Amino acid sequence: MGFSKNFVWGAATSSIQIEGASREDGKGENIWDVFCREPDKIFDGQNAEIACDHYHHYREDVKMMKEMGLQAYRFSIDWSRVLPEGRGSVNEKGIQFYNNLIDALLENGIEPYVTLYHWELPYELYKCGGWMNPQIVEWFGEYAKLVAERFSDRVSHFFTLNEPQCFVGQGFVTGNHAPGVKAPLRDTFEMAHNAMKAHGRAVQMLRQYGKQPLTIGYAPTCGMFCPDTDKPEDIEAARQAMFAMREDDSNWAWNVAWWSDPVILGHYPEEGLIRYEKYLPKITDEDLKLMSEPIDVYGQNIYNGCRVRMGEDGKPKYIERYAGSPRTAAGWPVTPECLLWGPRFLYERYQKPIYITENGISCTDVISADGKVHDSNRIDFLTGYLKALKEATQTADIRGYFQWSLMDNFEWSLGYTERFGLVYVDYRTQERIWKDSAYWYRDIIQSNGDTL
Repeated sequence: MGFSKNFVWGAATSSIQIEGASREDGKGENIWDVFCREPDKIFDGQNAEIACDHYHHYREDVKMMKEMGLQAYRFSIDWSRVLPEGRGSVNEKGIQFYNNLIDALLENGIEPYVTLYHWELPYELYKCGGWMNPQIVEWFGEYAKLVAERFSDRVSHFFTLNEPQCFVGQGFVTGNHAPGVKAPLRDTFEMAHNAMKAHGRAVQMLRQYGKQPLTIGYAPTCGMFCPDTDKPEDIEAARQAMFAMREDDSNWAWNVAWWSDPVILGHYPEEGLIRYEKYLPKITDEDLKLMSEPIDVYGQNIYNGCRVRMGEDGKPKYIERYAGSPRTAAGWPVTPECLLWGPRFLYERYQKPIYITENGISCTDVISADGKVHDSNRIDFLTGYLKALKEATQTADIRGYFQWSLMDNFEWSLGYTERFGLVYVDYRTQERIWKDSAYWYRDIIQSNGDTL
């Protein structure tokens, strides 16, 4: 068994991380534009005002994608570039940029996969309460309508929200991402509820105003859980851990089931309803019906996981990582088995075709004396993870894989310290240099993973 002949090989980016041009052509401010100007929030005071300057280099970037053999490109639209105030007047120059990008992709045989929201909340909407304001359900719906009207004649694949665990959890629970607020937990549950309703409203609007039949998905994240052995009881322990609420309420958002059960199954997980009862907003049947508006595919961003076994008390027991266990440059654990067990458990529970919407590694990449970037550790990492994903296709319907990321970019509060790209970016000159992994990935795509 291997990847299906229709398996989609791609790479992913987000607008704020690569576009730059943050003050050009009528773009409005988003919360990251503002957050980057706050003291001591971003490493070394860096910002995303230029980033990879993709706004001006998109043609060469698309040419690079074609040469790499990418079949698909997942990118996000900056809500504030097309609707500077988040609603109301449309910025036609922003629309034109995305039209040009979409056209360039199609001319080069690359399928565009559009993400509506990769954390680019217009600042004007934030000032009106942002995700705390229930009106955001309609604001997001109107934005989705605009996207459908302007782009769905050529784009048929859409994801609504990227990683709500992060934009609520890191934006408002821990406060280390934009807008940098540590909100009361009650507020964060309200935001989560509104975000999932906004997702549902966007699905409705995409369906209603789409110019062709659309494939619509959702792209959450979380750490995965893997059994320590192949014993049935350890597999069951990993399954239970995968969909459990986390031990620490102060970081409650980092879980799978709270964000995906309502969207796919139409109800919140019972464990969470009991545990978080004192924080919860009013939840109506109408809310749940909207959240669970039918979608076609399920995206999951997967980077790592942890091992568990069944304890003597009948509860999952977490296995400590051994001293010196492998880590990425960002300090994240290297656990390729998460791409085997994660999709398996997700498919069992949600019964939706799966895309791995992000997976990759930050490495300490440098330009070597020969002028090239030799990133053998990224090749080793991706080889292990993709082998695991290949095995996962035996137990789950997996439709595609998007490597994170096409190129080095602005890594949120870490600025430009982390390099996740297949392509090296010299931010002083905007030169793009293919890393060894880019050539390797091209070969993997050409063989449909048979050479792994």
